[in-house]
Amino acid sequence: MNHRGGKFMAKKSKRYRDSLQKVDREKFYDPKEAFELVKNLASANFDETVEFSAKLGVNPKHADQNIRGTLVLPNGTGQEVTIAVFAKGEKAREAEEAGADFVGQEDLAEKIQEGWMDFDLAIATPDMMSVVGPLGRILGPKGLMPNPKAGTVTFDLAESIEEFKAGKLEYRVDSEGNMHLPIGKASFKVDEVVENFKKLMDVLMIERPASAKGKYFISITVSSTMGPGVKIDSNAALSLIGR
Repeated sequence: MNHRGGKFMAKKSKRYRDSLQKVDREKFYDPKEAFELVKNLASANFDETVEFSAKLGVNPKHADQNIRGTLVLPNGTGQEVTIAVFAKGEKAREAEEAGADFVGQEDLAEKIQEGWMDFDLAIATPDMMSVVGPLGRILGPKGLMPNPKAGTVTFDLAESIEEFKAGKLEYRVDSEGNMHLPIGKASFKVDEVVENFKKLMDVLMIERPASAKGKYFISITVSSTMGPGVKIDSNAALSLIGR
């Protein structure tokens, strides 16, 4: 046994248990109160990410309920995004000049097939999709497959790279209707995270499918990277955006 690793996990779990005691597990918090609590519980030795998780009342098996798109949060995410771009010729040079971290063609696809995944986002020009297509079984489950709706299949590489580097986010529901997104950092002011949350809620309400019946926001939970989840009152969240 790795005793050092065991001690680390014990310390980590004690900190988590201590944080958990400060959260009322039965309570649905007002958004601002929830984010204040999340910030106060972020005690790791790095700037923890503030994470949004929601269960939506949609069935992604129906095309019109498979919610997916992009948005730019008013205060960004605070995260550095590593971008891999599939492009050739002049477009490859454009990607490099725009700040792409990795640029390639078949060579890049081969690295990914061999297990390399040191990037957060993949972008491809339309003429490279024949190379990218076979990677679907690897990139798809991780939410990394380039997609025109998400703005990650495009010839306008400079603009796309610039936007994603500045904090543009792709949002999507998984096969169970769940959504997980970073919406800030623990170092952000509470009002900055609340602003980001409001923007996301507004976008998701606009995306609400007419065919989805029943409650739309089944649950909303926020947390820091190492902290416990804090449940948000969906009615309070909707009133925040005037809904």
